[in-house]
Parts: sequence; structure tokens; C-alpha cells
Amino acid sequence: MKIYLDHIGIACDNLDDSSSFWKLIGLIQGESDEVVEEQGVKTRFFSTSENDHNNPMIELLEPTGNDTPIGRFLDKRGPGVQQICFRVEDLESMIALLLEHGVTMIDETPRKGSHGALIAFVHPKSTGGVLVELAQK
Repeated sequence: MKIYLDHIGIACDNLDDSSSFWKLIGLIQGESDEVVEEQGVKTRFFSTSENDHNNPMIELLEPTGNDTPIGRFLDKRGPGVQQICFRVEDLESMIALLLEHGVTMIDETPRKGSHGALIAFVHPKSTGGVLVELAQK
């Protein structure tokens, strides 16, 4: 099964305040922000290329409230890298493979993420402390 680095998610207090650096170094801001109600987050993506949507991106994550996953992350750790996302061809098969090998999943069933993707998170205790998101677009 093919796997690709999709994006690095960075928790921030405010998308506009946090966007200036990424624009300054030449990353291209996506067309529109997206609110993912199920996750309690507003997202903004940046890419190195307008024409190649397979390039890894930076995703800024602003909480819609304090009692959301990103809100709690910011309260506990402050702004910074929150997760690394890998795009997979078949999310359900990847979840099954990981579970068969004793990997602890936060999501054993895919759920809706940004841009209409299906997502599932791997628990950091199985990855050496890194929250890993798996996505199927």
C-alpha cells in the first residue's frame, strides 16, 4: 500500500496571526479556510506549489473553542506541531493492519476530516510520542 506525507498540523491561537511566516517564506495559502465542526477546528492550508496537490502541506489549526482537541492542546502545550498526517490509499485496511500489530488507535473507524477526507488518528503511545493522522482522500 502506498503512503505519502500529506501535511504537518500546527496548532495556533489565530489563523491570521500565524499565517504571516508561512507566506513570508513563499508558501501559497489555499483558497479558503474550512471549519470542521466534528473536530472543533478551523483549518488553513499552505503549499509549496499551486499546481501539485500531492506536495506535503502545512495545516494551521485554530480551535473553535477551548473544549476542543486543539483548544485543549493549546492549553496544555501552547502553539506548535500538533500532528503529522500521512495519506493512504485504503484507510480501513491500514487501520486493520495497525490493529493486527498491536498499535493503539484513537480511531478504529474512519471519521470525517477536512476537505472531505476520511481520517483516523494513531495514539502517540504507539508512535514514540507523535500524534499521527492517517487520511484517505
